[in-house]
Amino acid sequence: MANKRGRPSKTSEPTDAKQKLIDTTVELIKKYGADTLTVRSVCEEAGLSIGTFYHHFQNKDDLLMYFVREASFDSFALETPLEDVAGRICELYMHLTDRYLTLGEEFMKSFYTTGNKALSAYMGQGNGCFADGTVMARCERELIDAREQGFLKKDADPHLLSMDICTIVKGCVFEWALDDGRLDIAESLHRIVKAYLETYK
Repeated sequence: MANKRGRPSKTSEPTDAKQKLIDTTVELIKKYGADTLTVRSVCEEAGLSIGTFYHHFQNKDDLLMYFVREASFDSFALETPLEDVAGRICELYMHLTDRYLTLGEEFMKSFYTTGNKALSAYMGQGNGCFADGTVMARCERELIDAREQGFLKKDADPHLLSMDICTIVKGCVFEWALDDGRLDIAESLHRIVKAYLETYK
């Protein structure tokens, strides 16, 4: 009898099925890129049923979104003082970038593509707002605090600044990928963000 789509039985699939799907996705992205990934290819490579996949993820984009929404940035502790606005923002973004780097250079190069809808959805906005828990929403909040405490000009627009900084971050990551991982992302990011924010002090 064929397996029905939906929640798998406890005896039919391994208890670590979700992690197996995630690990398999990482390997497939490294080999073939995020754009070629399909639900079927992940399940076949992992040796798991389609039903198991849909028990853990809504679709391919939901699976890819795991890599950017794995942790909320709402209450993430930052060590850099607020008066060093550029340093604090860079520390925030490097937490996200470092998480990608631990997955390897090939993953990073293949994940940061124009076809990755999950990445563009996460690093974008809806109705003029960033999604709760995202690094951009936290960045905007940090910039609001910096403005209120006099570390940025009163007429500085934290939302616009957050959008620009997100673009800078993506640019640094793409440059890193083009440079085969030789670019120091942290140094480049800090230098560019610091120069950008100087005009708003």
